[in-house]
Amino acid sequence: MRLRRSLAVTTALVAGATLALAGCGSSTPETPGGAATDAATDAPTGGATDSFPITVTSALGETTIEEEPVRVATWGWGSTEAAVALGVFPVAVAEQRWTVGEGNLLPWVEEAFDAAGAEHPALLTDDGTGATVPYEEFVAAEPDLILAPYSGLTQEQFDLLSEIAPVVAYQDGPWTTTWDDVITISAEALGRTAAGEEVLAGISDFLAEARAAHPEFEGKTFAGVWDGDGVMSVYTAADARAAILVELGLQIAPSVGELDSSDGGFYFDLSYEKIDALTADFLIMYGPSEEEVTASLAKPELQAIPAIAAGQVVKVYDPVTVSSVSPPTALSFQWEGGMPSLIESIAALLAE
Repeated sequence: MRLRRSLAVTTALVAGATLALAGCGSSTPETPGGAATDAATDAPTGGATDSFPITVTSALGETTIEEEPVRVATWGWGSTEAAVALGVFPVAVAEQRWTVGEGNLLPWVEEAFDAAGAEHPALLTDDGTGATVPYEEFVAAEPDLILAPYSGLTQEQFDLLSEIAPVVAYQDGPWTTTWDDVITISAEALGRTAAGEEVLAGISDFLAEARAAHPEFEGKTFAGVWDGDGVMSVYTAADARAAILVELGLQIAPSVGELDSSDGGFYFDLSYEKIDALTADFLIMYGPSEEEVTASLAKPELQAIPAIAAGQVVKVYDPVTVSSVSPPTALSFQWEGGMPSLIESIAALLAE
C-alpha cells in the first residue's frame, strides 16, 4: 500500500521550494481562490499563504513570528520532516545519533533534500536525549525560526533559544505531541496552513485505506514495549507511536492505562515482578537489533506476559526502522520500511 496522495502532495511542495533551498519557498501565480497551486495535483506550492505576523502559543510561552521565515532550524523529532513536506528546507536540524550516527541525515530526509537538489542542513549536536541544547550552533545557523513542537525543551532552554530566534514548542508536555499536531503546528508557524491540510489529508487517506484493508484490526488490543534490565518500558496512550495505531482500528490495551505510573508521560517502567498484569492481544516489542529483541523474548521472566507466552509479538528492530515508526513523521509514513511494513507485520501476526 502506498501513500499516494501524500507523496504527490509532498513532491509538489518540495519541487515548489527547490529554488529557495534554505527554507525560503519559491512562489507561483495564485489561483482565483487565492492560494498558489500545482496544476497536476491541486496542492499548494510556493511560499506562505497565510498573513504575518503569526502568534503560536505553546506550553512554554507565546511566540510571535513577524514575517515569513527564511532560515528555519528544527529541534527534536518530526519537525524537520514536517517542514520539508510543507516545502521548507531547514538550514539546521538536530542530529539523530542513535538512528543514523553522527554526521548523517535520516534516510527519508536525505532522499527529500537530494530529490529537490537542496543543500543539506547543518547538524546540531544532540546527545540522543535532547537534554543538552547547542546554543552556539543555533547562533551560527542564524535561524529566523526554531521549530521544536515534539521535543523535550525545558522552560530555561526555550527562553534562551528565544533570544536567538522565535521558538515554537509543544502545546502540552515534552515528547507528547501527536504526529498530526507536529504537522499542524509547523504549518501554522510557517504560514502554510493550507499546505498542512493537504499533507494531513494524504496521510488520513493512507490510514483509512489501511484500516479498510485490515478489518481484522478492529478492537484488537496491543501494548508497545521496550525491554530493559529488570524492567519493561511500556508506551502510554500519550505516546505518538502507540496513538497512531489506534487510527488503524487497534486499541491500546486497558492494562496499559491501569498500570500507568508516568503521570502523563509517554512511557512508564514496569518491573518484572508486575509484568504478568500487562495483558493484551499482542505486543509490539521495539529494540536496537533482531538479536536483542529475540533474546528478550526468550527470557524466562518475560513468559509471565500472556502475549509473549503465546508468541503474539510483532518485533520492530534496528535503529532506522524503529525511528521510522516511533512515531512516524510527514516523510516516513511513505517510507517502505516504516508504517507499511509494520502494518503488514501486524496483519501477518493476526492471521496466524
